[in-house]
Parts: sequence; structure tokens; C-alpha cells
Amino acid sequence: QLQAFGGGLVQAGGSLRLSCAGSGRDFSNYAVGWFRQTPGKEREFVAAVDWSGELTYYADSVKRRFSISRDTARNTVDLQMTSLKPEDTAVYYCGAPWTEYTPPYLWGQGTLVTVSS
Repeated sequence: QLQAFGGGLVQAGGSLRLSCAGSGRDFSNYAVGWFRQTPGKEREFVAAVDWSGELTYYADSVKRRFSISRDTARNTVDLQMTSLKPEDTAVYYCGAPWTEYTPPYLWGQGTLVTVSS
């Protein structure tokens, strides 16, 4: 089971930190991804981190603004979002296990991020 939290309302240029909490031993062995979706659009990849936390992957639209990491003490995968833009407004989901080729089969419930201009 995954649970995503940390969304909210923020002004453009601001920052927000999302967390994905996992239960069970498998979570620490999974690569975990963050995705986002806006109404009428497909869910899109945002960022991912491998099981060790050493390898990270980002969509071009968020490179140098977002940072993904694992917190082993809290058993979470965090997405630090900075320099937020109105176009970052979306419902953000975490999913696992993440690969470049197949969608995750475990999903968190989604957390809404709204960036005002």
C-alpha cells in the first residue's frame, strides 16, 4: 500500500514537499515514481528513484526544479518541488514498482498541488 501526502496551495515560485509512504518490506526494494495528472490528460511521469536511492530520473519539464529522494528512516520517497509554476498544478500520485517500460501496479491515492500565478 502506498499513501501520498503533502499537497496544497502555493504561489508561483514557491516550494512544496510531497511524500509517498509505503507499508511492507517490499517498498524499500522497489523503485518508486511520482506521476501527475490534470483533467482530460493522461497521467505523466515526473520523477523516479531506484531502490537504493542512488539513481534518479526526471522528466525534462521538472529537471533542476524537483528533487526525488528516499528517506529510509521514515520509509518514504519524497519529492521536493521548487520554483513551482502554474503548469505544475495537478494531482500527484506515487507508484511502484517503477520501471521505464511498464506502469506501476501499486498507486497512492493522489495529492493535489495547486500553484497560483
